[in-house]
Amino acid sequence: MTKDAMRLPWQQKNWMHLAAYRTQNRIPQALLVIGNKGLGKRQLVRQFANSLLCNQPQDDSFPCGRCSGCLLFQADTHPDFLHIKPNEGKTVIAISQIRGLIAQLALKPQFETYRVVIVSPADALSTGAANAFLKYLEEPTERTTLILVTDKPAKLPLTIVSRCQKLMVTAPDKAMFLAWLKGHSPDISETVAATLFGLAQRTPLLALSYLNGQVLALRNECFRDWLALAEQQAHPIVIAENWLKLPEPQLIFWLSSWLIDLIKCYYQTGVDGLYNPDLSHSLQTLALRLGPKKLYKLYDLLLKNRENSQAQLNKQLMFEELLIQWYELNQDK
Repeated sequence: MTKDAMRLPWQQKNWMHLAAYRTQNRIPQALLVIGNKGLGKRQLVRQFANSLLCNQPQDDSFPCGRCSGCLLFQADTHPDFLHIKPNEGKTVIAISQIRGLIAQLALKPQFETYRVVIVSPADALSTGAANAFLKYLEEPTERTTLILVTDKPAKLPLTIVSRCQKLMVTAPDKAMFLAWLKGHSPDISETVAATLFGLAQRTPLLALSYLNGQVLALRNECFRDWLALAEQQAHPIVIAENWLKLPEPQLIFWLSSWLIDLIKCYYQTGVDGLYNPDLSHSLQTLALRLGPKKLYKLYDLLLKNRENSQAQLNKQLMFEELLIQWYELNQDK
């Protein structure tokens, strides 16, 4: 991979910050990298890990890509590089994994560069694993840097967060987002690009995955169901059963974006201010006949369900409640 291919334009300041660690020889013992999904955090930390393991880093701290350290890293066989993540089929990082890691870290690095450990996603640490990890942070070993990656920093114990230096990866502005997306998909229309900006919440890599995965087509199908309920042409129970097959977090976000856009349309916000500019005509038509009081009530219900979505709830009942209220709200138009 070339240096240009490795760079993501919105990460330029982040890389300069990491490069400064390298050039000033003040590598943090623990670094917490925070940012939303779709911003390339893992790509960024792998570049930094590669740089630390490189025998001949370039002036801008990018790895040379040719030395023995780089070749071992590229082949995923470098003995001083460890990646801790949930085991296959699991959602948490177990305490046994962290105990095994600590046993490995008790030994000296095999090469004269650094030893790098990436923990991703760090919020997947179980309570026991987090406690064991904290004990290691209190007495770290030589020439070892730990890089924790998360898009849910609030789920990490404050005792771990407080012992890490922090790097925030932020989303690009709209102009940079659109330029990057069009560079990777030259045939994309202005409307679709603007829609992805809202739906992917300014995260370019997520937007590109939406585009390649036909996510917009699925969202459009769900929106047709939503409109059919508003026109009393479908039954909420049937729609709820169909929606159970879909990714819940994505669907909840779509629902919230439609309601937010309806409220914005009621107050005559311009199309550029909508999450779903491509659906503006239908949204404006709905907004004209629905008052904000009822929309806010439904939005409050949606927020409540979104907060509880991680709990062991009956997902079908959750969708039924939301869709029945939407159906009844439109009966009163």
